[in-house]
Amino acid sequence: EVASQKELWLYTTSKINSRVDFEKYCHQALNERKQHLCYPFAIYDKLENRYAGSTRFGNISFVHKRAEIGWTWYHPELQRTGLNRACKFLLLKYAFAKLELNRVEFKTSFTNKKSQQAIEKIGGIKEGILRKHIVNDDGTLRDTVYYSILNQEWPAVRFRVFSNFL
Repeated sequence: EVASQKELWLYTTSKINSRVDFEKYCHQALNERKQHLCYPFAIYDKLENRYAGSTRFGNISFVHKRAEIGWTWYHPELQRTGLNRACKFLLLKYAFAKLELNRVEFKTSFTNKKSQQAIEKIGGIKEGILRKHIVNDDGTLRDTVYYSILNQEWPAVRFRVFSNFL
């Protein structure tokens, strides 16, 4: 039900227009999970007693001690409620404390200003724009904005941005 909200897919590389598209999206994530390339999560909002969306660790490189947090989408009614911030805190804490990563990356479409603001609010540092970086499922080209948080930045980010979770 959550994935049927068309506005969720406006800025994504995957264009979900049907149940079949969504099933393909899920199967791809689960296949990548089997290969240890990503770790997808379904987000369940206990307060609302419903599925809220999804996020994942992706583009994982344990050799280079980095991973990306992304493929994040939430039902529009649950956006800007603090749910995303809580999920990002748990993922970042795990990435730096348990996986001992050097960096966590985030990327989003250049046209997705809402996502860029959200990444900046959780402490992401803008690194630059990769022009014509991705060909979307529908054939359109996407310029991608890259952000990161480094392991040495995490303690200050954790205190400044996530102190209410400590």
